[in-house]
Amino acid sequence: MNWRGYHEATKHSVESLRRSRHFLDWANMPDPFRHYEGAPVVDLPAGPPSPDIPALEVLLGARGPATAADGAEFLSQLLFYSAAISASKRAPGGGYRYALRVNPSSGNLHPTEFHFLTRGLRGWTDGLYHYRPSSHMAEQRAAGALDPLPGAGAAPVVFVLSSIAWREAWKYRARAYRYCLLDTGHAWQSLALAARAIGCRACALGHFPDDEAARGLGLAADEWPMLLVALCDGPPRVDPAGGAEPVWHGGTPNRLSPEEIRYLPLEEVHAASKPLKGAAVPVADPPEEGAGALRLPAPAASASGFGEVVRRRRSALDYEGGPRGMTLPELSAILEAATQPLEADFAARFVQLYVYAHRVEGVAPGVYRHWPARAELELVRAGGQQVAAAGLSLGQDLAGNACLAFSMIGDVGRATAAHGDRGYRYVHFEAGAIGQRLYLAAEALGLRGTGIGAFFDDQVHRYLGLDESGPKQVVYHFAIGHPVPDPRLDG
Repeated sequence: MNWRGYHEATKHSVESLRRSRHFLDWANMPDPFRHYEGAPVVDLPAGPPSPDIPALEVLLGARGPATAADGAEFLSQLLFYSAAISASKRAPGGGYRYALRVNPSSGNLHPTEFHFLTRGLRGWTDGLYHYRPSSHMAEQRAAGALDPLPGAGAAPVVFVLSSIAWREAWKYRARAYRYCLLDTGHAWQSLALAARAIGCRACALGHFPDDEAARGLGLAADEWPMLLVALCDGPPRVDPAGGAEPVWHGGTPNRLSPEEIRYLPLEEVHAASKPLKGAAVPVADPPEEGAGALRLPAPAASASGFGEVVRRRRSALDYEGGPRGMTLPELSAILEAATQPLEADFAARFVQLYVYAHRVEGVAPGVYRHWPARAELELVRAGGQQVAAAGLSLGQDLAGNACLAFSMIGDVGRATAAHGDRGYRYVHFEAGAIGQRLYLAAEALGLRGTGIGAFFDDQVHRYLGLDESGPKQVVYHFAIGHPVPDPRLDG
């Protein structure tokens, strides 16, 4: 099944929801934490220092100072501010608590795992590791000089973001592949921005042979490598002295559920997106660019430090319905942060933002198309959009109660023309990356974001004047506003 067949088959509609008889089997819920039993566990230093550089500056491209003295300190700081547990919530009606992490995830199901290969880090043994967020430790799956991952070059640290699709499929069934890709994009930017805040450069590599990487990493059959993130120009390093022969510890991956249910459309689209087409270079032709009547002003500023912002980031349960709004400079800052160039071998800006403005001072209620090159908004639909935004987002009130909401429209046709079905991944990676940037920009400004992966696909297309079966497809929704208190939150 190619991307088009999968995407059409997993669209939400009123009719598809009526036909659904799916229920959540709580006894079969997947474990959100992967452990490799039997692998040596390496402690990461507790309480790593918080990067104080303002979060908005990091989002706009600034780098913080490198402060780590050795590899253990560097990795602890990097992972604590990109993938660690940050708080917990209580389940309604009981004492059960579940963890929240720095990197968000749809349904808090966390399909993305963080593996990393190190070479020449000062005071750290070369090898292959898996991050264990439940205890902020690294599991050493192999020690010694391993062959570099395809396309990763000589970077001292290379992360591999893998996806366990079953974690999402338990709740979202065949549509889960979309959520896995979006989550990979969130994790990518969570990692890349944390690296930048501690003085390091990160580049994503999506153009690599999947099966070769999976074998080289010794991944379990339920884990699929999705994205490589190479870190350079910052980690504390020494010149490798040839390195010892690798010793594999492996470890046995824990079983996540009593039973894993397979969804063939999900597996088929993943298989279709494995082949590599052409060279690992961004698309040459630029995206279409237009203009709008509303010029965005200078963006608002915020001194909130990066470490503080990422550790307090949460997804809003719902938003105040009014009358409190947000300012146009705040919207300008959010849009500027969201649309900065992404450093990746496939980056080409495949995603365009449509803004449902509900309560933004100086902006008449309506739907606007954002043109980032000109920093302008073009009016698409005038009038109040709260009912429409909520209705299009599967009737979720938070999309209407927020100050504003977004539809992310991906040019899947342009991406797949350049990269084959693998371009379907790249569009969703970009949308997830934008979502992560929206989260942090909103949090830095005293607001709160929520990613919304469920929407009536073709109703969105019709509402925005897009061809339902055309090359441009809605891939993600998002909302930003003033959150209502969440009584479940413990920290």
